[in-house]
Parts: sequence; C-alpha cells; structure tokens
Amino acid sequence: MAPTKQAPTRQAITLKGSTNLVTEFFKFAANTILFQRGVYPADDFHMVKKYGQTVLVTQDLALENYLDKILKQVNKWLLTGSVTQLVLAIISKDSRTTLERWVFDINLVEQPADSSEPPHRAPAKPEAEIQAEIRNILKQIVSTVTFLPVIDEPTVFNILAYTSDSADIPADEWVDTDPLAIEASKSQQVKLRSFSTDVHRIEAMVAYRYEG
Repeated sequence: MAPTKQAPTRQAITLKGSTNLVTEFFKFAANTILFQRGVYPADDFHMVKKYGQTVLVTQDLALENYLDKILKQVNKWLLTGSVTQLVLAIISKDSRTTLERWVFDINLVEQPADSSEPPHRAPAKPEAEIQAEIRNILKQIVSTVTFLPVIDEPTVFNILAYTSDSADIPADEWVDTDPLAIEASKSQQVKLRSFSTDVHRIEAMVAYRYEG
C-alpha cells in the first residue's frame, strides 16, 4: 500500500520575516512619497521592479544612507515590539510649517488565546497576498496627487518614530522632538489602505494642510 502523502503546509511568517517585510515596505513608501511630493528632484530617482510593479527609489547617496540608517533602527524596534507609529512629515523649507504628515500605525496581530493549539491558529497568510496589499498602498500613495494640494515651494522632510518607554533609543541618533502636527482647524485627513502579515498590521493615513 502506497504511503499517504501529506499536503505541504504553508509556513507562517516569523517575527523576523515580518519585520523585514515591514521595514522594506517603509523604505519603498518613503521613496514613493518623497518622489510624488517633489521633496527631491525627479532626476534623483530611478525605477526598480518590486512587488510586481515598477517603483522609484532614490539615487541620492546621502538620502539613501539616511533612510538606511533610520530603517536599521526601526528594524530593531520592530523586533522588540517597541515602535507603534512612524511619521514622515513634509515641511516648508522657509517657514518650517508642516504641510503633510504621512502616518503609519504599527500594530501586532493578535492570535486567539488558545493559539498554541494548531487547530485554533489562524492560517498563515500567503506572501503573495501580503505583496498585493503593499502594492495597493503604494499605488494609492501615487494616486494622492489627484487630491493633495500642490506644493509649490521648497520642502524638507523629517521622520518621527513613536516608541514605548522601554525602547532602546540611540541618544546620538534620535532626539525628542516636536510632533510636527498640523492645527486641527487647518488639517484634512485621508485614510489609506492597510496591509498585514501574520505578525504585524500597518494602517496608513495622510493628513495635509488645507487653508481653503
């Protein structure tokens, strides 16, 4: 009698695997925002294939090194569960007024209380499905140019990280800072799509200054 073959089981994404996926998403999301909102010249970016589509990434070595340094620390915080939100703020270079805040909330996906028992554990999420969700967020960031106010002045950007009190924060690289908020009376908000792995769920939104 032929031995019974067991169907292959899909491996759940580990904390480290999820952390790397989320960190990589932030890299491409930041590049997409900086390109679409004209913070850096279009000539500073080149096209690469990622998530089954073409995305733009910076060729500016200083910017690339800056983002890599930030994301290396974000990766460590994700592994320890000590970062809850990342914000990319676009600021007027001259007036230092915050024009936009791109907010990414980071939540841990909760398994059922009895998830130690295999029958009760949620099925592993296919990586293709995760990549499709990421692809949709990046497409949505690109499409925001249809409703966000035109930025016709030089801008700079800052990245803020909201962490737990227990987070290990390198004092020479990160400092307590102003939240770079937009006054409520002049702020409009648009919720963007989300994506999730077996470990993390990322909720995105953009708040922008609206003087109308």
